[in-house]
Amino acid sequence: MIEALLNDLTVFILAIFVGYEVISKVPVILHTPLMSGTNAIHGIVLVGAILVLGGADSTLAQIVGFLGVVLGTINVIGGFLVTDRMLQMFRKKPGERER
Repeated sequence: MIEALLNDLTVFILAIFVGYEVISKVPVILHTPLMSGTNAIHGIVLVGAILVLGGADSTLAQIVGFLGVVLGTINVIGGFLVTDRMLQMFRKKPGERER
């Protein structure tokens, strides 16, 4: 049990390090497309969480799975709303002339 926990913790810490390094190396202009891609990937993770929740046997696993699905849904919806808002910043407003 402790070995599995240490393995999971190691993967989690490595994922944090890799995520920080990848995000810090991406130019600012590519953050919006990167965020859109990340939202799409998180949608796949959400489908996986729903499948795992469907196979949960214990009540604790069902509660944790349900919370995971709810929080994942909030993350996906919020991510797409923020991406849409950022993309609106690049659209031309009516009546605005091109310079």
